[in-house]
Amino acid sequence: MLQIHCPYCLETRAEEEFSYAGEADIVRPEDPRGLSDEEWGNYLFRRKNERGPHRELWCHTAGCRRYFKATRDTVTYAVLETHAIGAQSRPGGGGDG
Repeated sequence: MLQIHCPYCLETRAEEEFSYAGEADIVRPEDPRGLSDEEWGNYLFRRKNERGPHRELWCHTAGCRRYFKATRDTVTYAVLETHAIGAQSRPGGGGDG
């Protein structure tokens, strides 16, 4: 079971208290109406799904109900860091969790 640190509550809690909300840092197209169906489909559904450190959005659904970003290793499942939306991650992969 994952232990995840909430950067708002400042507590580390069991994974069951959180909900995964997808890949972080996806940039919305500037002109969505100008996209082809294929480009729009790629924006909505295509994800990197890479092995190793991966930036994700999570929500503390059983706690403060706020969204935050986490860096999680998809090979080991270890949560490497968490930080509030808008906050910068620390250089070198440190973090709140």
